[in-house]
Amino acid sequence: MDRKGSDSMKIKAMMLSGLLITALQACSLSGAAAAGKGRLVFIPHDNRPISCEDTADVARAAGYEVVIPPQELLSGGVDKPGDPDKLWQWAKENVRGADAAMFSSDSMVYGGLVPSRKHELEEQTLAARVQEFAQLRQENPRLKLYVFDSIMRTPKSGMYSGNAEPAYYQPYGADIFQYSALADKKSLQGLTAAEEQAMAQHEQAVPQEVWQDWRARRAKNVKVSEQLVDLTRQGVIDYLVVGKDDNAPYSQTHHEGLLMEDYGKGLPDTRYQVLAGIDEFGALLLSRAVNDAEKEIPFIYVQYNKGKGADTVPGYSDTRIDATIRASVRTAGGLVVNTPERADFVLLVNTNEDGRTGEANLVTAAKGNLANNGVNRGTTKYFTQQVNDYVAAGKAVGIADIAFANGADNALLKSLQAGGLLYKIRAYAGWNTPTNSTGFVIATGLLSGRMPDDACDNLLTKRYLDDWGYQANVRTKMAASIAGFRRWDVYSNMGSYETGIVNRINTLMREFAVTNLPPYAALENLRVTLPWHRMFEAKFNY
Repeated sequence: MDRKGSDSMKIKAMMLSGLLITALQACSLSGAAAAGKGRLVFIPHDNRPISCEDTADVARAAGYEVVIPPQELLSGGVDKPGDPDKLWQWAKENVRGADAAMFSSDSMVYGGLVPSRKHELEEQTLAARVQEFAQLRQENPRLKLYVFDSIMRTPKSGMYSGNAEPAYYQPYGADIFQYSALADKKSLQGLTAAEEQAMAQHEQAVPQEVWQDWRARRAKNVKVSEQLVDLTRQGVIDYLVVGKDDNAPYSQTHHEGLLMEDYGKGLPDTRYQVLAGIDEFGALLLSRAVNDAEKEIPFIYVQYNKGKGADTVPGYSDTRIDATIRASVRTAGGLVVNTPERADFVLLVNTNEDGRTGEANLVTAAKGNLANNGVNRGTTKYFTQQVNDYVAAGKAVGIADIAFANGADNALLKSLQAGGLLYKIRAYAGWNTPTNSTGFVIATGLLSGRMPDDACDNLLTKRYLDDWGYQANVRTKMAASIAGFRRWDVYSNMGSYETGIVNRINTLMREFAVTNLPPYAALENLRVTLPWHRMFEAKFNY
């Protein structure tokens, strides 16, 4: 990144010295090289690759050692919770001498993100685990402690929930979501008579014992979040971010988000924020820790694709994307500026012209859905030209590819490939929800000026393999293939079919790499596994 010393308005407490620049150029993703810059302790909310190692690799690429708990202590599947008590023991042993710690409260209190949605823990147990943060602070008064917490999601139906909610969400999830959406709307602006009737029908469709379980767990979790805010007020936690997981403009998640915003009133956004998303928060906090340690506030300029752009409310979110991006930049320790000339990093956001969010696995336009078939849409060439222009101007560029959820925009990636731009940018993300992608690319981009080119290329390659190759293409093909099995739930529970599925995935991924990526020697040894024994996420070894 070209960091212009002549920009006297830049907010910095310390300029990078020539010695530090030399050290940055020499650093790599290896743990040995990373140890020279500082030591960060990171406890993610589970051991999925994107939550865990992929996130840690961002800070490692900037020259830091990132220490993660043993995999067996973390949540390792929808029915494999982590061990909070052992995690606390591990944390207390490993934060000594660390520069900063980034903890998922879901791991430390419930045993992980998915366990936070399914637990049957008593309030006393939850409160005792929350108080461990205070004990950690007492034992480590100088430690910078950053915490990310989640508000329980409200999936639109049982199909959207997978196996990551209590079993009753399969038959009753759609009614629960619709009821909560109408209840939220009622509290904000009132309902029509027809909506009141619909809300009553959805409520009656769900057994009372289901409502009791659902409401009780959510109430417990909100109380935990409030206790974390209290600890932030007391100075135990240096920075707390609460995420609205898989969310909608009207939903129980949105309602509880408003409650948490109200509960945290008086805390500045340099100490506490509530924003859409969750899986990207580990990366955002690692970025913040690095920027705080180096007393840097990197500048970022944000530009959107043509059309609705900044006013897009993307899928799985309740908030305008521009508001989420600005909040995410604050979380990561950066600052949005109004001109690209002042920016250290330019973020280009690929949205659809009409503001809709497509699904990356849909390759036909049936029922009005956007088709992720690789055919240029009206804004594809325009967006690619914007990328080219900023790269040609010498700017560090990142792409938040959020036209589709759960995978890359095939038309855009093909266009970038044709223009020779895939490895001219510094950061890219197009995975899972749109806010997951925007947060991850912000975290990566704000540190990209402190990464050597090879480290940036390593991160880009992982994203192209996962977001473009697997999520947008290979997973789609495999989902169609497994429909031939007798069992209907193979996608989320492969069982005895896993070996055959993984072998086929490896064949397709190697073909993708040969066709679409440069001939990096490491890719000759590409091996893909499915660590949660489902098809949603994959791990790439090479």
